[in-house]
Amino acid sequence: MGVLLVVLQAVQYRTLLYDLQLEVFGVVVGVLFLAFGIWLGTRWTASRSESKGEVKTESQAEPANPQLWGISPREMEVLQQMGEGLTNQQIADRLFVSLNTVKTHVSSLYQKLDVANRTQATRKAQELGLILSGESDKSPVRVKEE
Repeated sequence: MGVLLVVLQAVQYRTLLYDLQLEVFGVVVGVLFLAFGIWLGTRWTASRSESKGEVKTESQAEPANPQLWGISPREMEVLQQMGEGLTNQQIADRLFVSLNTVKTHVSSLYQKLDVANRTQATRKAQELGLILSGESDKSPVRVKEE
């Protein structure tokens, strides 16, 4: 009976080694195919961009896409006007919308950009490339009434 148990354990151990060999072999083959796919993908995308003449440098950073931030075209117009230093009423007059509509757009922009005020919103929009840096310098000249 003891000899039979030893034989059964040896067979089970041998079967276990055989099963693990297949699994280890499968993992090795999978890793090789993954590495080949990554290598092939990088070569393919590099050759595509070179054939189109798309050589990018860091100074040619693409402007951010407002849609990636969930910013609507109208909110983008409001953001640009904010970057120029206009008040909500001035923005409403320029865009021919009500003051409440502008306030709604501004509030939505604060939430989407994760900021608390106009200055932070303008600065973050400039950093993200949503508006040009120079637009904030175009603030209107305030005339002092005497």
